[in-house]
Amino acid sequence: MDFTFTEEQQAAVEAARAVFADVAPDSVPSPALTPGSVADEFDRPLWAKLAAGDLIGLVLDPAHGGAGLDTIALCLVLREAAKVLARVPLLEHCATAMAIQAHGGPALHAELLPALARGESVLTVAAHGRSGHDPAELAVTARREDDGGWTLDGVQTAVPWAHSADWIAVPAHLGEGDAVIALVPRGAEGLALADQFSTSGEKMAELTLDGVRVPADHLIDAPGAWERLRQVLATGTCALALGLGEGVLTMTSQYTSKREQFGFPVASFQAVAVQAADRYIDLRAMEVTLWQAAWRLDAATDGAGGPLPSAGDVAVAKIWASDGVRRVVQTAQHLHGGFGADTDYPLHRYHAWAKQLELQLGPAAAHEEALGDLLAAHPLT
Repeated sequence: MDFTFTEEQQAAVEAARAVFADVAPDSVPSPALTPGSVADEFDRPLWAKLAAGDLIGLVLDPAHGGAGLDTIALCLVLREAAKVLARVPLLEHCATAMAIQAHGGPALHAELLPALARGESVLTVAAHGRSGHDPAELAVTARREDDGGWTLDGVQTAVPWAHSADWIAVPAHLGEGDAVIALVPRGAEGLALADQFSTSGEKMAELTLDGVRVPADHLIDAPGAWERLRQVLATGTCALALGLGEGVLTMTSQYTSKREQFGFPVASFQAVAVQAADRYIDLRAMEVTLWQAAWRLDAATDGAGGPLPSAGDVAVAKIWASDGVRRVVQTAQHLHGGFGADTDYPLHRYHAWAKQLELQLGPAAAHEEALGDLLAAHPLT
């Protein structure tokens, strides 16, 4: 295990910083003041800049127009995106594109991957199931038809960017065996989208599938494909939580260094310094568990193993990300005093995003339960 980033990974970070340099976290109406969604769709101009910087195809092979990098590189870029609350489906798009590349057939590759690498087509994924608590693959059934195609029925909730995406990856079950992933175009017959809204004010959708037909080459049935995609999504969520937390702690440091009481900056007070130091420790724990999980996901493709499956490392990372990002924003609000609740100041936006990321793909308690099950099934000796 080596957490030293390669030159290519570091170059991706520099490219991302250049793209996100001019992004304003408060470029859309405040979620605290806006009923419904803060915008009808994601930030298309920013998406175009990411495409121009070759960051959308970051994890796709050069043969498809990508950069050929890995999960670690994706997490590095997501970390930078979260610092400015970038409103783009980068995680969902890239994670699903990785699954298509790894498990899709040649026809699906030729049809989708070049346009996905250029950002001309946009992917999202339904990963929250019917209620947000049950396994997503159990919310939709896939039935094979006599002509070789498939029919999907079911409901998925809280699908991000579904109103703007061109394709939606929908996990489904066959009644037995591994889950499958169906690639469904947004305009498919029998597919309905009902408006939902995230804690951060972004527009989501409840996805209803009523007899949606999917051709055979648009369905991925490789063993473990959905579990791998779910783990990449969870790890990417940890990267977003880390970047957001780092942005918030920097904001808090700058504020407490300038805010004075009794003639001294409040940052010089021991109580303030101790709280900030505790949150710094949270961020470092979030960081090391994130890179452990991302490294395991990449190393697993090369046959590297460990005492637990990679799902264990992902669960540990998400536990730290969920608890850590909550503590960071709570402390930031406390140290900012009443100023932190001012809707003209961006901290309240970070707080809303942090709550979304804390619960996205399961809170800490859900991953603690999953980790307990893994430890029971794989005793450490």
